[in-house]
Amino acid sequence: MKLHLSKCTNSDLDKLISISRKTFIEAFAEDNNPNDFKAYMKKAFSKEQLLLELADPRSSFYLVLSENEVLGYFKLNENEAQTDIKDKNAIELERIYVKNEFQGNQVGHWMLNRIKYISANKKKSYLWLGVWEKNSNAIRFYKKNGFIKFGEHPYYIGSDKQMDWLMKLNLANLEK
Repeated sequence: MKLHLSKCTNSDLDKLISISRKTFIEAFAEDNNPNDFKAYMKKAFSKEQLLLELADPRSSFYLVLSENEVLGYFKLNENEAQTDIKDKNAIELERIYVKNEFQGNQVGHWMLNRIKYISANKKKSYLWLGVWEKNSNAIRFYKKNGFIKFGEHPYYIGSDKQMDWLMKLNLANLEK
């Protein structure tokens, strides 16, 4: 499977909404209260919200494609667009998702390698993210790829207060 990245623009909005909703539902719907989940989905992945995020020059969305099919996507935040740490030497990986049917095919690993490359080319010292403490598969993936836990923060799905682990990867030790 040959993969490639496409940086999102407003013309990709419908694709971004579709992949965002599909992958978030696949990842988390069954583990959350349906009412809280529905409220979160309505706000987080609305056309208006994603247009706002696309318009922010400190954030970038990338679609991951094979042929013309979108397999996944990720979002990177810099400077003040970062959700917690506002470190100019860091980049936040706010979202990284792969459709269920393509998991286990090294798509996530391919994406993470591209993210490391983008981050290193921007001369960032480290990459960080928040991951739900109950998402053991994701935590295992990040640990396997060199991320370490350095803190926690609350994350809300509707009115449900959950806890995210904050994990980071030092980019200084990576081969460019």
